[in-house]
Amino acid sequence: MSDCILETEGLTKEFRGFVAVSDVALRVRRGSIHGLIGPNGAGKTTCFNLLTKFLQPTRGTIRYDGRDITSMKPAEVARLGLVRSFQISAVFPHLTVLENVRVALQRERGGSYDFWRSETLLRRYDARARELLEDVGLSAYAGALAGSLPYGRKRALEIATTLALEPVMMLLDEPTAGMTHEDVDRIVTLVRRVAQGRTVLMVEHNLKVVEGLCDRITVLTRGKVLAEGDYATVSRNPEVVAAYLGSDAPAHA
Repeated sequence: MSDCILETEGLTKEFRGFVAVSDVALRVRRGSIHGLIGPNGAGKTTCFNLLTKFLQPTRGTIRYDGRDITSMKPAEVARLGLVRSFQISAVFPHLTVLENVRVALQRERGGSYDFWRSETLLRRYDARARELLEDVGLSAYAGALAGSLPYGRKRALEIATTLALEPVMMLLDEPTAGMTHEDVDRIVTLVRRVAQGRTVLMVEHNLKVVEGLCDRITVLTRGKVLAEGDYATVSRNPEVVAAYLGSDAPAHA
């Protein structure tokens, strides 16, 4: 079994002549937490969309767990265990917290009409849903409407629904964006916990979070890989400092 669970070669995406991602070679080690960072407009979310097949690459290849997934559709790669969250919090606001997780669990039925199944039939998923809510610290909110949750707890609910899909690898797009310090600490603890036995690739702007969580980091700028390594290595790289702070920034910044 390969040490890398996700690999790309020459990954490129062009939009009518604009190159958003250019010749990206990414290697994500199995069982690691890998950070994808860079200044605004670096191509991080476009790269995520390519990896999870919401966009098709202009050229290049993507291999996941030894399989070429370059031409697959989003639902197909999700079924293989490659599951993502999104930058903007997405929950069913008028369903309870428990019902949100239960919707994700219902995928095993393989049908498209489970919203119209009897409540009794769907309650078979409640025990597992409560376990997942316990995992993300939301047990006390099981009966609350998802739309009433504060932002940080909505992000935790998203992670619970992601876990309901039984991911082998999770892609988290800015999991701490817009959060208070208290919520950031809670999500960091949560990500560290759910990463046990899984691989995580995360886009994150908060470099303190990246430093505390990530085993390895890939830095993008203008769609290209600028640097790669552990946090200590990339944070001392003068090119990385310049990309974040401007070309005249001193390296010690």
